[in-house]
Amino acid sequence: MRPRPLRLHRVTSKTVTSKTAPSVHITTLGCSKNQVDSDKVSALLDGAGYRSAEHAEEADVVMVNTCAFIEAARAESVETILEVESVKADNARLVVMGCMAQRYGTELEEALEGVDAVVGLDRYGELVGVLDSITEWSPIRLGPRRSTMDILDLSHRPTPAFPYAYVKVAEGCDKTCAFCAIPLIRGAQRSRRPLSIRQEIDQLVRAGVSEVVLVAQDLAAYGRDIGVETRETIVDLLRFVSDVEGLRRIRLLYLYPTEIRPALIAEMAKNPVLAPYFDLSLQHAARSLLRSMRRPGSTPSHLSLIGRIRDSAPEAALRSSFVVGYPGETDDDVGELSDFLRAADLDWAGFFPYSPESGTAAVGLPGRIAPDEVADRVRELTRVQDRITARRNAEQVGKRHMVLVDQVEDEVPVGRSYREAPDIDGMICLDEGVPGEWLEAEITGSYETDLTARVCRPNGNGSGRSRM
Repeated sequence: MRPRPLRLHRVTSKTVTSKTAPSVHITTLGCSKNQVDSDKVSALLDGAGYRSAEHAEEADVVMVNTCAFIEAARAESVETILEVESVKADNARLVVMGCMAQRYGTELEEALEGVDAVVGLDRYGELVGVLDSITEWSPIRLGPRRSTMDILDLSHRPTPAFPYAYVKVAEGCDKTCAFCAIPLIRGAQRSRRPLSIRQEIDQLVRAGVSEVVLVAQDLAAYGRDIGVETRETIVDLLRFVSDVEGLRRIRLLYLYPTEIRPALIAEMAKNPVLAPYFDLSLQHAARSLLRSMRRPGSTPSHLSLIGRIRDSAPEAALRSSFVVGYPGETDDDVGELSDFLRAADLDWAGFFPYSPESGTAAVGLPGRIAPDEVADRVRELTRVQDRITARRNAEQVGKRHMVLVDQVEDEVPVGRSYREAPDIDGMICLDEGVPGEWLEAEITGSYETDLTARVCRPNGNGSGRSRM
């Protein structure tokens, strides 16, 4: 995902300032969950009286929200920090936040002399005080300062730049995947209360959003930690939020395979507001390798799950991601994954080289694969999936879909149907339309990951109850 600057929006401020407030620019790296964090931090700072800056060069404070999921993400984070340091004003302050700040706080402070503050995930409630200190700004604030506040529960967000928005419904993960450092960084799962989530969605819809993408590290396990008395599940949550007036599409990302119960499949198949889009966290197909990863599944069980989904929702779009080059992965394992891709016939898939992460169970395993060999395997598996994706897209020609127009690029309106998630999948190029419109369009052409379409008619009834 490309780094995106944020503009702070105006919420009711409880700050009386005696001089011009410092301006803040935030650059976000990594996944959509990080983007949600940046949104909420920006709203928090806005409520404290800070102004926004569109560009890092003109900001009094530049913040970099980092990613530390794999080595490539850490390298990008450091590169971005150094780049920001080189372009910011001489007297501007530089703050590093996010996963890398949480995991390597002290090391970052020692290694990066140009950084004025490193703020981990568990210190976001202190951000206002940190910025007040490093900018030497002394506003008069009315009411108590909540230094222990959890931004997960904040409902205020910046004015959306697009007609879709990500909403984080839980933080952390209770799974023990051998390759993953997320529990070490984000901690155990903490689910938000349903009312808090609905309030955030309602606020976003009033601000112009009509598609919400629900995200969490383990989305389908939502609610399990809240307690048996509430008995909240992801299905309960979906039913609770899907009738928000003006909300036309809900999309789910990151579904752990054994958490996808029949009730969830049935709800996604029948609820007209839910996109029949299943983002399955499969990771591999070879059973022995999955066991080493501390993951469930195998080729037969994965195909069985996909079959159950397609039995309930024949038009469902399916995506998954896979780790390639995990210690001990053999040519036969890669061949099995390649065969699985052909049998699964997924619409979309991503392939990621294994990255050894300190503190994880896999870091000391024997059988490490040479980086060049891993890169070759990623390229070959990508070629296999690219052909499948191209064919699946070509099969859409002549079909009609409801398309949400996201933006206009080079004078061409582009949007997405239920089949395409923002930022990670392809797009649909339309012959007309303005951002925020929902249009019925006939697919006229297919170009690898993207489609072209001719608008048939606007969906003027406002009901949004047609998902196709």
